[in-house]
Amino acid sequence: MAEVYMPIRAHPYEHQRRAFEFACGILGIENPRTAGGGVALLMQMGCGKSLVGVAIAGALYQIGLVSKVLIVAPLSVLGVWQEEFERFADFPYELTILNGGSAKKRETLRRVGQAEKGPLRIVVNNYESTWRLEKELLSFNADLIIADEGHKIKDGTTAQSKAMHHLGDHARFKLLLTGTLISNKEIDVYSQYRFCDSRVFGKSFIQFRNHFFEMGGYGGYTPIFRTYRQDEFLQKLHSIAFRVTKAECLDLPEITEEVRTVELEPSAMKIYRELEKQSFAELPEESTVSATNVLTKLLRLSQATGGFLTDDEGKKTRISTAKIDALSDIIDSVMEEDKKLVVMARFVAEMDEIEKLLQKKHIDYAVIRGGVKNRQQEVDKFQNDTNCHVFLGQIAAAGLGLTLTAASTMVFYSLDYSMSNHDQAKARIHRVSQKEDCHYIYLQAKGTVDSKVLKSLRDKADLASLLVDEYRQGKNPFSE
Repeated sequence: MAEVYMPIRAHPYEHQRRAFEFACGILGIENPRTAGGGVALLMQMGCGKSLVGVAIAGALYQIGLVSKVLIVAPLSVLGVWQEEFERFADFPYELTILNGGSAKKRETLRRVGQAEKGPLRIVVNNYESTWRLEKELLSFNADLIIADEGHKIKDGTTAQSKAMHHLGDHARFKLLLTGTLISNKEIDVYSQYRFCDSRVFGKSFIQFRNHFFEMGGYGGYTPIFRTYRQDEFLQKLHSIAFRVTKAECLDLPEITEEVRTVELEPSAMKIYRELEKQSFAELPEESTVSATNVLTKLLRLSQATGGFLTDDEGKKTRISTAKIDALSDIIDSVMEEDKKLVVMARFVAEMDEIEKLLQKKHIDYAVIRGGVKNRQQEVDKFQNDTNCHVFLGQIAAAGLGLTLTAASTMVFYSLDYSMSNHDQAKARIHRVSQKEDCHYIYLQAKGTVDSKVLKSLRDKADLASLLVDEYRQGKNPFSE
């Protein structure tokens, strides 16, 4: 019998330790000869399920059961996995995020797959391109596949779900990570479990549907759950599932923070770099540069990371969708958990774009931005209306005097440079009436001023003074 422990550089919370032990038991990794199967870790956003995933991968590697891992996640989460392994993995590994076009990804997969045995080889890819690379991913032959935000494959008819089913059939171990398994209807379970462990509900959707549902509604196309089979359904559901909500994690700190790093498209990054050089070149002589000079130039760079440039006449030009795509993934996850969300942004163009996204998703929301007069009406709507799931606030307008404790998760789409505004914005959900621990997510464009702005706010440092000092030392204050 092999001794199993969490090979991580961190002290796990109690619920993370229990999740790890549950997974080890279900996968049977204490007996390597018969180990295998799948586990569903149903842990809400902010509960640290990715750390558990890192620990399980490491434990399987150290016992000699896996040498290759495939992680499939929404595009905006790929960088999170890289950061989690860097922070926590206490075992040798080589992690590769598949970037670029399909040809480049295929070449990367071939190279990584042919590498000699050594450190744990990890490939991270997004759902949208996994089905296009199904043949190559099958050849990669991962021993462990992790489906992060597994509700992305709840519709078993999509190409990406079918690809995950096929890949899962060939992998010895599978992990399904999601905050919720059932969002609107019990039938959502099938496709996710078809990937995770097809022995639970079988490989035939028709047989699953006919056993647990009867067809009704107009035309007989609506599956209606057979409640007399609820006990059987739940027994099967929980047979491989570890479930924990944020409210149940009593040892979590009051505040947890997560940085989601997004990559601007090559065309957008080219525009950003040109703007960065131009901003640096337009600064006055070192002896006369001031905080106002630097922050004025920084403003346009911050606007660019949010996806827009505004000319002197106020005309907006979109240059990137990286952040709005990342926010879309977060919103989907929160909606799947049937939770509420607060989104804070700085610029008008960003606010407009986020409102368009919410309208496209048919999500009811409240908003406070410049020009909104009925502030309390918007707050009351968010706090009390069960159909209102998102509060959108412009940092300068929504940072003071509001109670938004109907949500315990806040996304900072962008940041202004004021420590006071930042702290006030965070306090909208972290208040006496809050019943859950608070989780803050920062969207940060890789290789841009976003990282400097966030670091200065976290360090309680004067951003303007730091940038002026860098300039006077002969450095480009706008480069990372």
